[in-house]
Amino acid sequence: MASGGSVVQRLYLSVYNWVVFYGWAQVMYYTTLALLASGHEAVYDAVEQPLLFAQTAAFMEVIRYSFFGLKEAFGIIPSWHLWLRYSTFLLLYPIGLVSELGLIYVALPSMKESGKYCLRMPNKWNFSFEYYYLCVLLSSLYIPGFPYLFRYMLTQRKKALSKAKAA
Repeated sequence: MASGGSVVQRLYLSVYNWVVFYGWAQVMYYTTLALLASGHEAVYDAVEQPLLFAQTAAFMEVIRYSFFGLKEAFGIIPSWHLWLRYSTFLLLYPIGLVSELGLIYVALPSMKESGKYCLRMPNKWNFSFEYYYLCVLLSSLYIPGFPYLFRYMLTQRKKALSKAKAA
């Protein structure tokens, strides 16, 4: 078992990571089946239950699924898994950024038109809030924030992979 931490802690972390890994694996599997069989329109119906499970379990997330599941259960990480853990972000992080910004951009007209999640004056708090403008503001922070966060992740990758070579 991995050094440090109680047996209960290690057991919890191991079980949690494997269960959530399984949930996300189901989401990927059902997404692929739905895309191949019926196209993107059928994806949500196909993945709704495992997606709700995996997303709900995220509130307990303190670590990253199979990587830490292996670390906690066996105290070792295969070198290929360590490389994946610290390298897949090179592709996935930019894809995630573009996807999030793209979805927000597509949703903005609907947000503005519907007024959903808005609090307009007059009201008892004498306060106004527009979710649309919050999304625009937060989206604009992605642009200066992305290079900083990406460089930080590159630094972490270099540290982790150089430790693995030295070991």
